[in-house]
Amino acid sequence: QVQLVESGGGLVQAGASLRLSCAVSGRTFTDFAMGWFRQAPGKEREFVAAISWTGGARYYADSVKGRFTISRDNAKNTVYLQMNSLKPEDTAVYYCAAQGDRLGIWYRKPFSYWGQGTQVTVSS
Repeated sequence: QVQLVESGGGLVQAGASLRLSCAVSGRTFTDFAMGWFRQAPGKEREFVAAISWTGGARYYADSVKGRFTISRDNAKNTVYLQMNSLKPEDTAVYYCAAQGDRLGIWYRKPFSYWGQGTQVTVSS
Protein backbone atom coordinates (compact mmCIF):
# COMPACT_ATOMS: atom_id res chain seq x y z
CA GLN A 1 0.00 0.00 0.00
CA VAL A 2 1.34 3.38 -0.97
CA GLN A 3 1.74 5.84 1.87
CA LEU A 4 2.58 9.52 1.66
CA VAL A 5 3.51 11.41 4.81
CA GLU A 6 3.95 15.18 4.75
CA SER A 7 5.89 17.23 7.26
CA GLY A 8 7.32 20.70 7.67
CA GLY A 9 4.22 22.85 8.00
CA GLY A 10 3.85 25.51 10.63
CA LEU A 11 3.03 29.09 11.53
CA VAL A 12 5.26 31.77 10.04
CA GLN A 13 5.15 35.47 9.33
CA ALA A 14 4.72 36.93 5.88
CA GLY A 15 7.99 36.94 3.97
CA ALA A 16 9.34 33.87 5.72
CA SER A 17 10.24 30.51 4.20
CA LEU A 18 9.21 26.93 4.87
CA ARG A 19 10.19 23.63 3.33
CA LEU A 20 7.63 20.86 3.15
CA SER A 21 8.68 17.24 2.79
CA CYS A 22 6.70 14.22 1.68
CA ALA A 23 8.06 10.72 2.24
CA VAL A 24 6.67 7.96 0.05
CA SER A 25 6.65 4.27 0.89
CA GLY A 26 5.02 1.09 -0.33
CA ARG A 27 6.00 1.34 -3.98
CA THR A 28 9.02 2.24 -6.05
CA PHE A 29 9.25 6.02 -5.77
CA THR A 30 10.22 6.48 -9.40
CA ASP A 31 6.94 4.85 -10.46
CA PHE A 32 5.37 8.20 -9.66
CA ALA A 33 5.45 11.78 -10.68
CA MET A 34 4.71 13.92 -7.65
CA GLY A 35 2.62 16.96 -6.95
CA TRP A 36 1.73 19.42 -4.24
CA PHE A 37 -1.79 20.76 -3.79
CA ARG A 38 -3.36 23.01 -1.19
CA GLN A 39 -6.78 23.76 0.21
CA ALA A 40 -7.64 26.94 2.05
CA PRO A 41 -10.68 27.19 4.33
CA GLY A 42 -13.86 27.49 2.32
CA LYS A 43 -12.07 26.95 -0.99
CA GLU A 44 -11.53 24.07 -3.34
CA ARG A 45 -8.28 22.20 -3.43
CA GLU A 46 -5.90 23.69 -5.98
CA PHE A 47 -2.78 22.61 -7.80
CA VAL A 48 0.48 24.12 -6.56
CA ALA A 49 3.37 22.32 -8.26
CA ALA A 50 4.36 19.05 -9.88
CA ILE A 51 7.56 17.26 -10.81
CA SER A 52 8.08 14.46 -13.29
CA TRP A 53 9.41 10.98 -12.61
CA THR A 54 13.05 11.91 -13.12
CA GLY A 55 12.71 15.51 -11.99
CA GLY A 56 13.40 16.84 -15.46
CA ALA A 57 10.09 18.65 -15.79
CA ARG A 58 8.45 20.92 -13.23
CA TYR A 59 5.17 22.80 -13.34
CA TYR A 60 3.81 25.54 -11.10
CA ALA A 61 0.63 27.43 -10.48
CA ASP A 62 0.94 31.06 -11.51
CA SER A 63 0.29 32.15 -7.92
CA VAL A 64 3.48 30.49 -6.66
CA LYS A 65 5.78 30.74 -9.66
CA GLY A 66 9.08 32.34 -8.71
CA ARG A 67 8.48 31.79 -4.98
CA PHE A 68 8.03 28.01 -4.62
CA THR A 69 10.34 25.26 -5.85
CA ILE A 70 9.46 21.58 -6.10
CA SER A 71 12.22 18.99 -6.04
CA ARG A 72 12.64 15.29 -5.42
CA ASP A 73 15.34 13.03 -4.04
CA ASN A 74 14.80 9.61 -5.57
CA ALA A 75 17.40 8.07 -3.24
CA LYS A 76 15.37 9.21 -0.22
CA ASN A 77 11.90 8.58 -1.72
CA THR A 78 11.02 12.14 -0.83
CA VAL A 79 9.56 15.15 -2.59
CA TYR A 80 10.03 18.68 -1.30
CA LEU A 81 8.33 22.03 -1.65
CA GLN A 82 10.54 24.99 -0.81
CA MET A 83 8.30 27.99 -0.14
CA ASN A 84 9.86 31.44 -0.04
CA SER A 85 8.39 34.91 0.36
CA LEU A 86 5.27 33.45 1.92
CA LYS A 87 2.08 35.49 1.86
CA PRO A 88 -1.04 35.27 4.03
CA GLU A 89 -2.91 33.96 0.98
CA ASP A 90 -0.62 30.91 0.99
CA THR A 91 -2.32 29.77 4.20
CA ALA A 92 -3.80 26.33 3.56
CA VAL A 93 -3.48 22.64 4.21
CA TYR A 94 -0.82 21.36 1.83
CA TYR A 95 -1.09 17.85 0.39
CA CYS A 96 1.40 15.85 -1.58
CA ALA A 97 0.16 13.39 -4.15
CA ALA A 98 1.54 10.69 -6.41
CA GLN A 99 0.73 10.30 -10.09
CA GLY A 100 1.23 6.97 -11.82
CA ASP A 101 -0.37 7.87 -15.16
CA ARG A 102 2.36 8.82 -17.62
CA LEU A 103 0.06 9.58 -20.53
CA GLY A 104 -0.79 13.03 -21.78
CA ILE A 105 -0.83 16.08 -19.55
CA TRP A 106 -0.31 13.97 -16.44
CA TYR A 107 -0.19 16.79 -13.93
CA ARG A 108 -3.72 17.81 -14.88
CA LYS A 109 -5.11 14.32 -14.40
CA PRO A 110 -6.39 13.00 -11.07
CA PHE A 111 -3.52 11.86 -8.86
CA SER A 112 -3.56 8.32 -7.55
CA TYR A 113 -2.43 8.61 -3.95
CA TRP A 114 -2.60 11.38 -1.36
CA GLY A 115 -1.05 12.28 1.95
CA GLN A 116 -2.94 13.45 5.00
CA GLY A 117 -1.87 17.08 4.65
CA THR A 118 0.16 19.55 6.67
CA GLN A 119 -1.04 22.97 7.80
CA VAL A 120 0.76 26.10 6.68
CA THR A 121 -0.34 29.35 8.27
CA VAL A 122 1.16 32.68 7.23
CA SER A 123 0.42 35.67 9.44
CA SER A 124 0.49 39.24 8.20
